[in-house]
Amino acid sequence: MEIDVTGIACRFPGADGVEAFWDMLLRGRNGTRVVPEDRWWADDFVSPAPPYGTGKVNTRHGAFIDDPERFDHGFFGIAPSEAAATDIQQRLVLQAGYHALEDAGIDPQSLRGSTTGVFVGVMSSDWGALHLTDYAGMTPQRGVGNGYCMLANRVSYALDLTGPSMSVDTACSSSLTAVHLAAGALRAGECDLAIVAGVNLMLTPILSIFYTQAGLSAPDGRCRPFAKSGGGIGRGEGVGAVVLRRSEDRPDDAPAPYATVRGSFVGQDGRSNGITAPTRRGQERVIAAALRSAGHTGADLHFVEAHGTGTTLGDLIETQALGATCGDRVGRAPLVVGSVKGNIGHTEGAAGIAGFIKACLSMHHRTVPPSLFADDENPALDLAERNLKLAVSAEKLPRGDLLAGVSSFGLGGTNVHVVIGSAPRVRRPIRRGGIGVLTVSGNDAAALRRNLDRLVAGFDPTEHWPRYCYSTNQVKAGGTQRIALVTRDGADLAGEAEVALHRLARRNERARRRRPRIAFVYTGQGSQYREMGLALREQHSGFAEALAEADALLEPHFGGSVVRAIETGEDHLGRSLDDTVVAQPALFALQYALTTTFAAHGVRPDVVLGHSVGEIAACAAAGVLDPAAAAALVVTRGALMGALPAGGTMLAARLPAELADEFVSGPVALAAVNGPDSVTFSGPVERIAEVADQLNGRGVHTRELVVSHAFHSPAMEPVGGELAAAAPLPAESAGAPIVISSVTGTAAEAADFTGDYWRAQLLGTVDFLGAARTLADMEPSHIIEIGPRSTLLSLLAAADLIPDSQRIAPVPGAAATGLDFADALAALWQWGLDIDWRPLYAEHDRVVGRLPGYVFADEERFFASAATAGPLVHTQSVRTATAPVREVASVPPADDESQPDVGVVHRAVIRVLADVGGHREDALHAAADLRDDLGFDSVQAMQFADRIVNELDMPRLDPVAIQDNLTTIADLTKLVAGTAGVAQPEHTGAGI
Repeated sequence: MEIDVTGIACRFPGADGVEAFWDMLLRGRNGTRVVPEDRWWADDFVSPAPPYGTGKVNTRHGAFIDDPERFDHGFFGIAPSEAAATDIQQRLVLQAGYHALEDAGIDPQSLRGSTTGVFVGVMSSDWGALHLTDYAGMTPQRGVGNGYCMLANRVSYALDLTGPSMSVDTACSSSLTAVHLAAGALRAGECDLAIVAGVNLMLTPILSIFYTQAGLSAPDGRCRPFAKSGGGIGRGEGVGAVVLRRSEDRPDDAPAPYATVRGSFVGQDGRSNGITAPTRRGQERVIAAALRSAGHTGADLHFVEAHGTGTTLGDLIETQALGATCGDRVGRAPLVVGSVKGNIGHTEGAAGIAGFIKACLSMHHRTVPPSLFADDENPALDLAERNLKLAVSAEKLPRGDLLAGVSSFGLGGTNVHVVIGSAPRVRRPIRRGGIGVLTVSGNDAAALRRNLDRLVAGFDPTEHWPRYCYSTNQVKAGGTQRIALVTRDGADLAGEAEVALHRLARRNERARRRRPRIAFVYTGQGSQYREMGLALREQHSGFAEALAEADALLEPHFGGSVVRAIETGEDHLGRSLDDTVVAQPALFALQYALTTTFAAHGVRPDVVLGHSVGEIAACAAAGVLDPAAAAALVVTRGALMGALPAGGTMLAARLPAELADEFVSGPVALAAVNGPDSVTFSGPVERIAEVADQLNGRGVHTRELVVSHAFHSPAMEPVGGELAAAAPLPAESAGAPIVISSVTGTAAEAADFTGDYWRAQLLGTVDFLGAARTLADMEPSHIIEIGPRSTLLSLLAAADLIPDSQRIAPVPGAAATGLDFADALAALWQWGLDIDWRPLYAEHDRVVGRLPGYVFADEERFFASAATAGPLVHTQSVRTATAPVREVASVPPADDESQPDVGVVHRAVIRVLADVGGHREDALHAAADLRDDLGFDSVQAMQFADRIVNELDMPRLDPVAIQDNLTTIADLTKLVAGTAGVAQPEHTGAGI
């Protein structure tokens, strides 16, 4: 079984990111420099010449990354106090693992609860050496912040991953051993996805002293693999992470893998000349076994990424083992051998993953980078005689399937070899056009700005815009605070981004929302027009399929294609789209298609409301009517009404409903109450003309409607009984949306929609105002009009009953395009609804590309090293703020704290939370999420419970109740106030 290497992330000396790393390799650059002053004072430890004294090193150099302490603790829900106590290696792995998942085309947030495994290679922890001997400074956070196990466990916890989670220490081979273990776990079904990482960080000279004393350290601090000038190990640091997945599980839309793992093997030297001495026999055995597991021989390899430390003995043993296992290459070119240690030094716990990443990138680019010091080849290695060679310059690899080996050998004799192969690439032709919605998410407004800027800068105008957007939908959509851009082609992406950010700032509100409460309102007759919704059909294949499905439901009853009538303005019998016989089924077709398409995107209403004939589609959406039965009902309704003798008219008037009764008598009916000052009368032409004259005489504005019949009046009585008899029985649907009746203006039960109801609905008044008031009591966050115009949204806006609801028209009129529907999805997603974006895109646009990684914040940095700690007594990490605090709280003004009121409690809660979590008090606000925003865990809950009792002299709080039952600081304040006997104001709201 092959294993895909589907995502990569890294930070190595001189290369902050995958692209920079590959560029460094191709250009043959080296990341070695003088030891930075914030690590240790090199001059205090350097001994200029042997013999080296106790505690001394032979070099002032090493390969270091910049600012390793950069860490966005808030993004991962980690409190400052915990971040400050956490090994920087844990922080590096957590962020690298996140970036590797994104590079794999996976939204890390989507993996919550999945059986994803985490395997991390590590060899040492200078952070632990600095902190764990400080007995007086030990805290729960410091205990959890150290320990190798937590390197993997921290990732699993932060991302809620339930697969195997382990840190691996086999010294220098740790992280390649982790690759072997992860591949085995995937093959065994122990996990479905695996994050594999390796990390190393040099904060003290401890290992440098060890290498010097053991005679392994290079005086110039540089690894020179296979070079005559090689003088030992040059230390390096960094982090690398890859994402592995079974090739058979590769999604159709996933980025092409970098490479595939074909086989691997781990073994031990056993007893040899010394526990740190390499053995040819042990290395040969592991390489040969790995090749057998892959079903190949050494002659099949195109290149090998060797361990290659640059030590005289190590290089000799390794080339002998490679010659013995891979040197039989009759008729083939010599095997290219290289080692990344020449570029970034020996990164110890990260050495294996660094070589593995280099090899995978070589496969991906089908190029072997040059070997540093290839022009200084050590003749004692007899490379040519062993059919081995160093790449003097970058070498292009041949076409076809490629194979390579990666070796990593541990200081204590644990050896590992992995065989990788090239991955197939599928050509996906690009077609012009299509819809795209760019999505960006983060944990605060500043994160949105950073990441939107990065995505805007990362878009190449030569790229296909819908594919770029689709990639952001799959990778960048899981955060709690969100912003979306809906544009046609990305031509003015920077300008659109500024507009979107300006709108966000103008709203002056947090972008985070709980799940939206959604109402669907279904338009009535009179809103129809030729080609309604057809622009969306052209741009959304899912909508096109749903419209065709609606046509198929209606055709047996209608006798022809309703969609044809929408397309041409006439049906198969030549009847106009405005004829009620045609208009009612046509509206149903559009409404059914919109409802179905929204559902395909994961958008379902909490409440539905239909105006007149729109109520049939609303009941179908709520499950009260089976779609086929609803289709039959709407055709029957239209046909019965259309069969009545033509005549009668309707009159809209700006008049309160309570003043309308005096004009209603005999055949004149109050057909609809659409707003506080909006009613419609229905009746014979002559009588309606009289009503109009009377109203106009009183200064009331009126407008005659263009209709064929006097709908919702006694004129419909002759067909009322027949409609009632033809109406289907209602269906019970558990968990269905609430239906607000347009007859009663109140919420109705499914059992209410009997034949008698549909008769009353045909003859009686449409109480849209009453229904709107009932809807307002339910406090929907979004109201979406399901119809060809924004007619009902205009009525709701005029009534001003639900001012805080966002009104959305996916088809706002004859000028509507697919972008209007995309706008609707974007608005809902920004408010916290998780949208399935796939149906929005044509199949050929459902391709996930590699995007820029999430831009983490680094305002606060927590750092400790030999240079900052001094003697190992009560060590504290240094906290550095490099930017303003993200959010300023609105804290109540000071009161007389002798009074046990809410203000006193609130300030006490803020003080204690700030203390136990390491937050600034002015960064805390009542709506802050205890877990997601503040990293409030069980340890902090216990500390808070102890501290708040002393602060307020109150009864004991249960820390379990605090953590399990509360969400925000406001919740916590309420609990504390209640326990302390302080009254809290109650808030009531109906809600949906």
